[in-house]
Order: sequence, then structure tokens, then C-alpha cells
Amino acid sequence: MADLAISVENLAKEYQIGKAQSANTTMVELISEGFKAPFRRAWGLMRGQASAASELSESLWALKDVSFTVQPGEVVGLIGRNGAGKSTLLKILSRITAPTRGRAEIHGRVGSLLEVGTGFHPELTGRDNIYLNGAILGMSREEIRGKFDQIVAFAEIEKFLDTPVKHYSSGMYVRLAFAVAANLEPEILLVDEVLAVGDKAFQDKCLNKMDDISHSGRTVLFVSHNMAAVLALCSRVVFLENGRVAADGPSQEVVQSYLSHGAQTVGERVFASDERPGNSSFEVVAVRFLDSAGRQAGSTYISQPSGVEVEYEVKRQGARAMFSMVLFDANTYCLFGSLSNTDPEFYGKPLDKGRYRSRCVLPADFLNSGRYYVSITGATDYWRDGFRADHAISFDAMDDGKLKGDYPGGYGGSLRPRLTWTTERVR
Repeated sequence: MADLAISVENLAKEYQIGKAQSANTTMVELISEGFKAPFRRAWGLMRGQASAASELSESLWALKDVSFTVQPGEVVGLIGRNGAGKSTLLKILSRITAPTRGRAEIHGRVGSLLEVGTGFHPELTGRDNIYLNGAILGMSREEIRGKFDQIVAFAEIEKFLDTPVKHYSSGMYVRLAFAVAANLEPEILLVDEVLAVGDKAFQDKCLNKMDDISHSGRTVLFVSHNMAAVLALCSRVVFLENGRVAADGPSQEVVQSYLSHGAQTVGERVFASDERPGNSSFEVVAVRFLDSAGRQAGSTYISQPSGVEVEYEVKRQGARAMFSMVLFDANTYCLFGSLSNTDPEFYGKPLDKGRYRSRCVLPADFLNSGRYYVSITGATDYWRDGFRADHAISFDAMDDGKLKGDYPGGYGGSLRPRLTWTTERVR
């Protein structure tokens, strides 16, 4: 195992929920409680209380039989939905909590960036916490002093350096925590999804720093819901679902598997017969997001074309069905709308009764990475009897790096079109 940076074998963590333990309970009280509990349960049974159920707690397995290894210098993403066990795993690896069973081994000096509040003493100043964290990492005072100015400059907290961190905002706290974890050069860096607290400029700064770390030969385990960041930083991804490893492999394959898990509820919406948007002439049966192969999906790569499909039922002979697709970004800001009048064969033409599918194509190299929402509006006979289905579906666009080329920074905005540039020499 010595040649591995991280080794996790059959790891499991169980929590008891439903009965809180007083934080001020003494050892004598605990021993007394353990002695009296069997008699209290027996008394409850004699009184007809089923196993004294109010005394019992419910168990929750945050992790169950998790196994994987990480090689030195490897950058691994850890993804999964809320409650999948990602933060619990990092807390075990950071020695903050102990596993219920199984084994987790780390070989090397570890720096951890977990949720806000972990690893800092609230009564100490920012300056003192820098030296405290360095000491925990096993660094000498001289080593920390050599990195001190670099840490303070990165965190951008010069004016508050001698203020107790309990008075810091969450953004200031995260800036200092990341600066300490990234600049004290641990051999293994564990990063949880805390970058979402900072502003956009600092998030980009952190991601660029992590990109530098990932190319420096250090080992990184990166937890994030930002799939673009995961794809940019990590060559391999572990996907946790319900406390178990659902997939482990190359980043693009595992991220695609993760996103497709929600495709039925994200990339497709099939309306119940009594809830279909429409009018007396026709009604929408389903709205779907399509990948480059024309298959229903919950995600796409920005370098590939994709599309939106509207399936509808024409109920009145000769009805003229027309649609508009409106695209919104993750902040539900309207980006643009597109009319179906670019389909001259069907737009404005009388249709026979029956089932139809109309598709709108989103070109390759057009979207930026992120989440998008699609609303559909419809009408009959040149925009009479209109109706709409707001945010009918959503999908994720992922950056596969093909459009980015050699540009190292992030792209702003909700769209990232490939536009034509020309150059001429004028002198």
C-alpha cells in the first residue's frame, strides 16, 4: 500500500438519528444511563410500549462498502448528488470522523478544505490560524513564515489579518481556508464543495490554482457539483450514489453517466393526459432534450450539436400548429427565443389529425458550460389561442475542452459561440 496515496477498502459509516445526545453529558451520567436503560426498556414493555420505541434511534448508512485507490500525483473528482456520502468520505480521510467499519489509509501530508468552519479556531485571528494549520500539517514556523505573504495575498484579507476569524464572513473564511490549504503545499489535497461560497472572480482564481496544483505532481481529491470544473481538472472521477460507488473511471464517461441518471426527470417531460399544455386544436404530449445522436438525454458536450423535441397531438383536422422555444440560463435569465417558422414544410400548414414531433437544432460550439432551461410556447392559426409550458425541461452543457484550445482561463457569459475571425496585414 505504500506506493498508493489513498487507499479505501470496504469503508462504511453509520449514523444514529432520531435521538440526540446532550453535549454536556458526563462520563458518570453515561455509565448510569447504560446501567438503567435495560430496566427502563423492560418497564416500558410491561406497560405495553412496544420495545419502548421512543428510546430507540434510527440508523443511517452514509457510506457502505466503498473501495477505491488513488495513485500519487493523480487528480480524482468525487461527484454525486446531495446526501451521496461525499463529505462524509472526506471527513473520514481527514481524520475528523472515524469509520464504522472498513479501512482508509493516506500516505503523505494532507491538506483539507472542507465545509466552512472546519480546521480553524474561531477565537484565533487569521494570522494565528495560518500558523496553526501549518503546524497541523507538520511544517516548521520558518516554513510557514516563508509562505505567509503568499497566503495572505491570495486570500485578499490583509486588513482583517489580526481579526478573530469568528467575525469573518463566509466568503472571507473560504478565501483564507483555500489559501492555507493550497499554498502550504501538502502532498495530498482534499477539497470539498466550498468554492460555491466565494464570488465568481475568486472561484476562477481557486480553480486556476488547483489546475496548477494538478500539474505539480501532488495528489488531489476534488468534490464538486460543477461538472465543467471536474472535467477540466480531473482525469478520473468516482461517482457516489446512496453511499456506494456507482462508477469509477475516465472523467467524461463517469460524468456522462452521472448526468444521465437524472435524464428522465431533467431532459424529458411527459405530460399526464389531464395536464397537457395546449388548446382545442392540439396539445403537447412531451418535451425532450436530444443529444448529437438524436437520443433523449440530460446533457451534451458544447462541441456537439443538440436539440429540443416537442411531441404533440393534433386534435382538429386542418389545425395549423406553431411553436416557440425559449432558452434560459442557470439563473433563469432569458437568452433567446426561436420560432418554428424556419420549418416551411409544416409551419402555418393545415395538418391532419395525429401525432407529430417538431425538433429545433442547437448548433455545436454555441453554448457555454452550465445548466439550461427550456420553455415552450404554442399557438394555432398564426398565433391565436396561445399557451406555454414554462421551464418544461432542463439540461447540462459540459465543456470537453475542444473549443477552449490553449486558452487557460474561464469563459464568462451564458453562450460561447464559435465566431469567424479574419486578419489582414495593413502595413
